[in-house]
Amino acid sequence: MSDYPYPIDPVPAGPVDRSPRGFRDDDDSRAALLAELEAAGVELGEYDRRIVDWLAGWEWSTVATIASWIKRAQQEASR
Repeated sequence: MSDYPYPIDPVPAGPVDRSPRGFRDDDDSRAALLAELEAAGVELGEYDRRIVDWLAGWEWSTVATIASWIKRAQQEASR
């Protein structure tokens, strides 16, 4: 992770009511997305990975929200 001077919000585990704070570089954002997809048991193809790479270039608030959707969908499916 980068040496951002402000706290970085983790991937939310519940509904997102405000923009997640902080900055993560593309590698950290990619890792967060891949971790949530793996935890949810999502098998990725080459095009899926290209889209993960593309999304990883977006700002952290967007990446964290998308990763949160994956996390919450997985939590709901496991109930």
